[in-house]
This record gives sequence, C-alpha cells and structure tokens, in this order.
Amino acid sequence: MLAAKAALRDEVWTALTEARVARFPGARNRISNFTGAEAAAERLRATDVWRAARTVKSNPDSAQLPVRQRALQDGKTVYMAVPRLAEPEPFFLLDPDHLEDPPRKAASIAGATRSARRVAVAQLSPVDLVVSGCVAVGEDGARLGKGGGFADLEFALATAAGLIGPDTLVVTTVHELQVRPAGVIPTAAHDAPVDLVVTPERVLDCRASRGARPADGIRWAELTEEKIAAIPLLRALSHDQLR
Repeated sequence: MLAAKAALRDEVWTALTEARVARFPGARNRISNFTGAEAAAERLRATDVWRAARTVKSNPDSAQLPVRQRALQDGKTVYMAVPRLAEPEPFFLLDPDHLEDPPRKAASIAGATRSARRVAVAQLSPVDLVVSGCVAVGEDGARLGKGGGFADLEFALATAAGLIGPDTLVVTTVHELQVRPAGVIPTAAHDAPVDLVVTPERVLDCRASRGARPADGIRWAELTEEKIAAIPLLRALSHDQLR
C-alpha cells in the first residue's frame, strides 16, 4: 500500500508540474498550492455547508490559505494546526474579531503567529467544518496526503477530544488534476475520508460513497518512536498511557 500511495503522489505531482498549475515552490513533497485555489475557495464559500459553519478547523498549507482567509472574512473562528504539530499547544486560534493583520495575512502561518494564540486540544470547542489538504482525492472521498501522517493524527486527536463528531463535515479544495475515480486511491484504517471535494469547476458530494471514518482514536502501534518524540502532544499522551 505504501508503494502504491507513493506512486500515486508522484503521478499527481508530475501532472501538476507538467500542466504548470503548481504554484511556488512547486508541487512535489507537499500539499501543492495550485492555480485556481481562490476560485475553489469561492465555490466552497457558496455552499450551504459553508454558510452554516461558525467554527472551522483547517490545515496550515498554502493551498487552503484562501479558504482560511474567507472564513475569517465571513466571521468564522478558525483553528489552524501548527505545522507538523510541533508545539506543546498544537493549534492556532484565529478570532475574526481580534486580528493583528488583515484576514489574508492573518490566515498565513507567519500571520497566525501574530494574530492568533496557540491553544491545546483541551481548549478547543467542537468544530462545524474540517478543511483538509490533499495531494490527491477520490470521487469516493478517499484522501491521499503527502505521507507524513499529520492530518490523520490531527483528525484522531480532535475526534478523541470530542471536537469532531459523526456529523462534522470534512471538505477539501483541490485542482481537477488531483481528483481520481472512485476506488483508485488505496486507504488504510487510519485514513480519514472527506465528504465534499471542491475544485474551481465543481463540488463533489462524497457522503453517499465514502468509506467509514476512523473511530478508535490514536493508533499507537502504528506510530514510530521518532514520530512520538517529534510531537510534544503525543509525547505527553504516551507518558499518560504508561502510567
């Protein structure tokens, strides 16, 4: 499965690069920023799902910066993961009423450092909408990340803390070249699917066909000692488990 996922990532990154739709610093080895990210964000913004959401949890990648910007402009509270969950308090809390910078700048990683405060998982409120970045996504909602496993960890942590429930919708914004037919993207039990796929051209509702969400929290047996050591929150939780 790991080899199949790696091959599919390479296929997508190559397609984005050859079509010249990957923005700086390029497609490879990341959640690729893409031409049309703003149009995809506007298409998401026009949905009933978006209008109903008051609190949004988002990935920190550039591809979804236009989504975070519009969330702040629309008065939504945004929780943004600290890159690689590398802080003891692994989320930024962006309050649209208390920003040091305009929404576009505040929604960036550098801007969040000024406009947001860092918070622990226990300080977060339940979220209405989860925004996830993808390298590729299937028409059945299967999600392929860049291989670090951080998005799945965020999802597991938030689910275990009661921030994400069975009715919380998960959305992604991608380029059309990142969308694959149903059944193409291999998935493991820890992979969290998405409910809505939004491109600059369309909205795909995957709720009727997507796989089940992970329901058993953090899968400690699948985490290496290096991964646990690199993430302060995991270190703390692992110590609690050993007591």
